[in-house]
Amino acid sequence: MNHSKLLLTLAISAVSASLANAQQQNNAIREVTIVGSQEEAKKIAGSAHYIGTEKLQQFAYSDIQRIAREVPGLAIQLEDGYGLRPNIGIRGVATERSGRITLLEDNVLIAPAPYSAPSAYYFPTVGRLSAIEVVKGPAAITQGPYTIGGALNMVSTPIPTQMSGNIVTEAGEDSTYRVHATYGGQTDSGFGFLLETHQWQSDGFQSIDRGSNNTGLDVEDYTVKLSYAPLNSPHAIELKLQATIQDSNQSYLGLTDSDFSDSAFRRYGISELDNIETEHEQQILRYNYNFNDSLAMSVTAYNNEHQRDWFKTEGIDFDGSTSAEDFGRTSWFNVIQAINSGTSLNGLNPDQLQSILDGTTDTLEGSIQLRSNNREYYSRGVQLGLNWNGMVGNTRHDLEFGIRFHEDEEDRLQRNSNYSQINGALVLDDLGILGNAGNRVQEAEAISIHIHDNIQIGDWTLSPGLRYEDIDQKRTRYSDGELRSFRDSRKNATQVFLPGLGVLYQLSDSLSLLGGVHKGFTAPSNSPNVDEETAINYELGFRYNNGSLSTELIGFLSDYDNILGECTSSSGSDCVIGDAFNGDAATVAGLEMLVSANLARGSDYRIPVSLSYTHINGEFDTDIADTAFFGSVGKGDPLPYLPENQFLASIGFEKNNWATYLTGNYVDEVCVRASCNAFERTDDTFTVDISANYQFSSALTFYGRVENLTSQEDILGRHPYGARPNKDRTVTAGLRFDF
Repeated sequence: MNHSKLLLTLAISAVSASLANAQQQNNAIREVTIVGSQEEAKKIAGSAHYIGTEKLQQFAYSDIQRIAREVPGLAIQLEDGYGLRPNIGIRGVATERSGRITLLEDNVLIAPAPYSAPSAYYFPTVGRLSAIEVVKGPAAITQGPYTIGGALNMVSTPIPTQMSGNIVTEAGEDSTYRVHATYGGQTDSGFGFLLETHQWQSDGFQSIDRGSNNTGLDVEDYTVKLSYAPLNSPHAIELKLQATIQDSNQSYLGLTDSDFSDSAFRRYGISELDNIETEHEQQILRYNYNFNDSLAMSVTAYNNEHQRDWFKTEGIDFDGSTSAEDFGRTSWFNVIQAINSGTSLNGLNPDQLQSILDGTTDTLEGSIQLRSNNREYYSRGVQLGLNWNGMVGNTRHDLEFGIRFHEDEEDRLQRNSNYSQINGALVLDDLGILGNAGNRVQEAEAISIHIHDNIQIGDWTLSPGLRYEDIDQKRTRYSDGELRSFRDSRKNATQVFLPGLGVLYQLSDSLSLLGGVHKGFTAPSNSPNVDEETAINYELGFRYNNGSLSTELIGFLSDYDNILGECTSSSGSDCVIGDAFNGDAATVAGLEMLVSANLARGSDYRIPVSLSYTHINGEFDTDIADTAFFGSVGKGDPLPYLPENQFLASIGFEKNNWATYLTGNYVDEVCVRASCNAFERTDDTFTVDISANYQFSSALTFYGRVENLTSQEDILGRHPYGARPNKDRTVTAGLRFDF
């Protein structure tokens, strides 16, 4: 990586040499965005979306999946009903744990270990965010390392320009409560601060057989921001400190189809002890320097530390086990599949297997495995940005140059414990030795460089860009628990150039055409003999906006050279955790449409309507020999968890100090594996939400919402282990007080 470090040194030297030409000005740091606003999104030579504070307040969701579904091109695999660990894909990339899209908070990588372990076991608390941004296609080339689908940036609460604050309190069914409070401002001397907390708890919408535990959550979130931007100075600095503690009784175990049909919100008693505890801390230090009105520099140092322990049932050893170190388990996924298909497993017929899940049959000593999935992560780095805008002849440029040095790590020191089920209750038989379920460290170092320019020539906007990723990855396995005797190691290194070009042509004041092509990339794992995931991506479409009607229609195509599969517990696949598999060539093609209008323009009230629609088709282009991850794949088989059609339609009524909104969300059934038999499909679903708010004064607003108004009970996922429902009908009411 020496050549990359040389480029970094030269760039910093060039910036330092320019300091002598600096001109003083006010340079207060605002919220860090990619798009910035809905109006700016319409000017980008590529697909980009911005959901601001006003839009977020219409329903006051605390679930990112309910917010993100209004952006065309996104696919969502529901799991827990609250969006604690969302599964989001963009333009056909795998949805599992959002591990194939670039996740950012305030333009900083936010996944626990974005390169070495990108699965989103941490996700920012959505109820405290001020905006959501999505960029796709060539517009995402400035964000990486996952550029096939795109990037999702979450914008935290900015420091207010004046001393002010707000308190949001809400209560809902299932003993659900949420409080969000902020206070801060800026002084005349240039000092600013923000104090923020978000508290969220619920008993959950599912019930556990014979269990005393609920299926809910308890989330505590705290943020402090400090800034200093002296008047008439080009300097500005901001420090952000954020911490989140989460405790939720979530499980990987779903239901058989028959049990789902009888009681969709049931949980088997064998999952009673399942629980995940997480702690997350973030520190970001930013420095901005404005050389003049055209040239600005930013330097950001960031550090994220995350710890999680998901204690959950993994499977069963039908022969019993005398120790947790000697365990030949069968995954609950295979047990549920056998019951669904009416086949025997390990000599037990479906009724006998069902009695184990029901708790009516005692099991042998040590037969039930629970795993303490204890992992620690860090993600840290420094990123430098240089922005210049100005004229070169008759051509206007908006040039962005960025370098990021990043390192991250995942440290697994996990324990398998063995239980038996006696009279429907779990009894500990063997605690197990620490490290028997995973004793390894995965680490990555990466240098990424990008250069991107928006070039305006008359009615044309050209956006060429180039991204470079240089990644070194390593995995080291140990034995002997905490003593950690070396066992083995493996490495993988990747260097890749990722060019792209976006084009926007303004046909008239109302109509513009856009198109683009770029090479997309997904960082490979440290698994040997596995290639990186790459695809050539195309998009073509138009935007129309005449003030009362706004329309965007974009077609896209991703031509994969190699689609990558990585084995994780949450994938539900019967493979070795951490191994990766080449899926060879694949094609994803689709159409995205977004329409919004006001049906009552010129009246003293508004009727806003909108429609977000996505059609997508993804399939394998080659036959693949049977693998533990993909299964047996034939040419033309569908890519998992890609709904062919989905839409979100919304209508509202706004007048004076009150408003109400109604949305309907339809999602096609999907195949969860390429083989796609009857028990490897989800249900199609149509979900209706309604909300209303009333503003008593400029300071006090009441709001209420009903999620899943018609109480749909559909199978929306089958991973990790069995059928999973959407959240039941839930009524919530709240107050928003500004001061």
